[in-house]
Amino acid sequence: MHDGNPQDRYSADVLTPGWRDVGRTVIPSQEATAGLVVEEAATGFCGAVVRIERNVVSLEDRHGKLRLFPLGGGFLIDGRPVALVLPARAASRKPARTASGSLAVSDAPARVARGSRIFVEGRHDAELVERVWGADLRIEGVVVEYIEGVDNLEELLAEFKPGPTRKVGMLVDHLVVGSKESRIADAVARGPYGRNVLVVGHPYVDVWQAVKPERLGLSEWPAVPRSIEWKHGICEALGWPHEDQADIARAWQRILGRVRTFADLEPQLLGRVEHLIDFVTAE
Repeated sequence: MHDGNPQDRYSADVLTPGWRDVGRTVIPSQEATAGLVVEEAATGFCGAVVRIERNVVSLEDRHGKLRLFPLGGGFLIDGRPVALVLPARAASRKPARTASGSLAVSDAPARVARGSRIFVEGRHDAELVERVWGADLRIEGVVVEYIEGVDNLEELLAEFKPGPTRKVGMLVDHLVVGSKESRIADAVARGPYGRNVLVVGHPYVDVWQAVKPERLGLSEWPAVPRSIEWKHGICEALGWPHEDQADIARAWQRILGRVRTFADLEPQLLGRVEHLIDFVTAE
C-alpha cells in the first residue's frame, strides 16, 4: 500500500493511459533537417546537419570537419536533449543507395576503366574498399589495385608514370607523424610525379581497425604489444584461431561480413577514400 502521497511513483492507476510514463523524462524528437545545428553529447562535437544517409547523419563543424553519427538519441540543441529523426519527406521517399551512401543508378553500365588508379596496401584493404565503394568505382571506371605494402611505392610510380590522365591515389595504413609511411608519402609528394599522385592514410595499424568495434560486439579494439604481429594478436585477444594464414583469412572474412554500409566504418577511413575517388576522377 501507499500513503496517498500524489508524488508516490507507484500510486498511478495502471488503467490510466500513459501510466508507464509517470516519472519518466520524455526526450523530444527533432527532424534532422539540413543546416540544423546540434551537439553530439558523448563527444561534444557540434556541427550543422549536412547529409542523412541510411539513418546516419553527417555533421560539419565551423572548421569544416565532418563526423558521422547514427540517428536517435544522444544529441543536444541549446543544451536540451533531443532525438534526431529522419525528416518526414525523407522518410516517405527513400531512394536506393549504394553501400557508400551515394544514390544508386539503376542499370548503369560499368564505365571503361580510366587510366587513373587507386592503390591500397593489401588484399584486405582492397576488399573493404570494394565492399563499400565498389558500385561507385565501377560507374566511375576506377580500378583498385593492392600493391602488398608501401615500401616499393616509388618504384611502382616510376613504372606507372602518373600524369594528368593517369593519376594515382594511394591509401596507406598507419599514416601518422614520424612513421615510415609518412616519410614515404613526403618523398612521393616531393618527387617527379607528386603533382599527379595523392597519398592519404588512416591512423590505424591495420585496416581491420577501420571497422567500428561495436559491429563485432566490442567496446574497442584490443591493444596488441608491438612484439606481437598485430593480426595474430587481435585474434588471440578475441579467442579466435590464429595458427596460420588461413586462420587470419577466416578472421578477416568474419570482420568483413559485419560491414554492410559506410556507417559500419570509422570516419577517419571514410573521408580518406572519398578524397582519393575525387582526386582520380577529377577531369
